Amino acid sequence: MLSQLRFTFAKDAPKTASLLLATLVGSVLLSGCGDDVGKVSLGLFTTKDVIIDAKHDPKIPGVTCHISRIEANLDLADPSDMSISCRQTGPISHAELADIDMSKNGEVVFKESLSILFKSLKVRRIFDAENQTLLYLSYSTKETNGSHKHALSTVPLYGTAAWQKPLTAK
Repeated sequence: MLSQLRFTFAKDAPKTASLLLATLVGSVLLSGCGDDVGKVSLGLFTTKDVIIDAKHDPKIPGVTCHISRIEANLDLADPSDMSISCRQTGPISHAELADIDMSKNGEVVFKESLSILFKSLKVRRIFDAENQTLLYLSYSTKETNGSHKHALSTVPLYGTAAWQKPLTAK
């Protein structure tokens, strides 16, 4: 019986490998479809594109961040340059604000791998209590040309249900 099982597995191995390969290729292709809102080619003679993603803050769904970055299709690593712009796109409540990390370090709200060499793009939310503003800092985790690339965007809470008069206001 064991020899018959081995024969069946060996006979079905090419079919199993093909199915596994098709699943892997399909998941890679679909993973790029998620939050893309724009893709701009940098020219006819380059393999680089500008990708624009829309990301919603998981704890504050009334905030949407648009992140643009370079995608190098045939390179092993994407460049570290990026830009971020975050805006209020829905209501922001005091209860949502109470659920976020209020420390000076804030918390990582998005993370995306940019290479097989341990480089990733991260977006960290930091709350500026004095100015009642959410700060969204995007940065690369790997130094490039002597610099960790980063960009900053802010979402003021003034006019939202989450806004509170700062204690230091005069």
